[in-house]
Amino acid sequence: MDLVTSRARNRALDRELWALAIPAFATLVTEPLMVMADAAIVGHVSTVALAGLGIAANVLGIVAGLCVFLAYGTTATVARRFGAGDRRSAMAGGMDGLCLAGLIGVVVAVVLVLGAPMIIGWYPTTSEVAAEATTYLRITGAALPALLIMLASTGVLRGLQDTRTPLYVAIGVNLANIALNLLLVHGLGFGIAGAAIGTAVAQYAAAGFLCTKVIRGARHVGVRLRFHPGGVLSAARSGFWLMIRTASLQVSITTTTVVATGLGIVALAAHQIINALWMLLAMALDAIAIAAQAIIGRHLGAGSVVLVRRFTRRMLGWGVLAGMLFGATVLFTHELYAGLFTPDLAVQDQLDTVLIVVAVVTPISATVFVLDGVLIGAGDARYLALAGVVAAVAYLPLALVVQQRAAGLVWLWVAYGGYMIIRMVTLLVRSRTDAWLRTGA
Repeated sequence: MDLVTSRARNRALDRELWALAIPAFATLVTEPLMVMADAAIVGHVSTVALAGLGIAANVLGIVAGLCVFLAYGTTATVARRFGAGDRRSAMAGGMDGLCLAGLIGVVVAVVLVLGAPMIIGWYPTTSEVAAEATTYLRITGAALPALLIMLASTGVLRGLQDTRTPLYVAIGVNLANIALNLLLVHGLGFGIAGAAIGTAVAQYAAAGFLCTKVIRGARHVGVRLRFHPGGVLSAARSGFWLMIRTASLQVSITTTTVVATGLGIVALAAHQIINALWMLLAMALDAIAIAAQAIIGRHLGAGSVVLVRRFTRRMLGWGVLAGMLFGATVLFTHELYAGLFTPDLAVQDQLDTVLIVVAVVTPISATVFVLDGVLIGAGDARYLALAGVVAAVAYLPLALVVQQRAAGLVWLWVAYGGYMIIRMVTLLVRSRTDAWLRTGA
């Protein structure tokens, strides 16, 4: 009888998990698919253009990563209030997040558009690669307000347990981006600028739709569309620790790209492809983490600590299994897709051994992503920030050894695997305590 009850309980947990995780998975993979589409399309322009895209994409990744608290923090806030039965307060918190996203987006867009040459100049590369990177960064930088509003809007909807709407929008964005990029890059011959224009147009269209959806939902429960400085500042304060946590991640990712840049154009081009694949894997695995943010936040808001523990164990099991399957798939199918990114055989040769390392690291990373989502949903941002700083500080010497010894791309990714192991240990230690189990709105 206990076995039957346990199985029934697990099936119920799985249904709630996958109802959110499957749409979140499809939504999340569209972003790296957009990056991969850009890489594939630009890669057939030239290896120099592909290398330039790698640098510009790293800069944009830093910005988007630092601002991901707009999605994560909003999801946790809205989910807690929604779980506590206060939908109006949940929507008010969501609107504050949207306002904050718009303000940050405008400021950062100005910085990127005006400062692109200086920012790209921080990377040790050739003038030809820098010129391509600057072109891409200036155009896509102008779309930063749209990207950040997309993040905040998606966070609101996830907090309301709606992962389907972001899914539909993401599919539309991805298809529009691919079509526009093919037309502008190869049809009209705009080169890397065409890829940037296509991405920017698609992002503004998606931001407009998602923002409208959230505003309508807020009006429905009586929340007015007004600027509330107090609420916006509260959203900024709650996102501070998440920003520190993300900054530590971006330091590690940027360090990896900088070291890869110093290994030469071929290694940098190969790194861009590996990085695009890694982002696809990370986003795919992050689907369970996104579901965790919404589910853990809602159940802690309702005071269900026992259920939160059960969900955490279940999500960890599914995450590791998914990591093993995804890693093996990327490794054993690379001969089918490597030529889609670049015709350069030297770049393709770099992929073979590095993908073995990626496949080994992926299950470890799955554990990290799931626990990240659990603790974000629980509002344990301070610990995540401090743990992230510890992992980044430990990783930097490893990356510098690879750089000083010119050990190559394979050892650079081995070092990055060490970074993920450190993150996993810090999160497992925290998850075994009760310090993060704060209940109520």
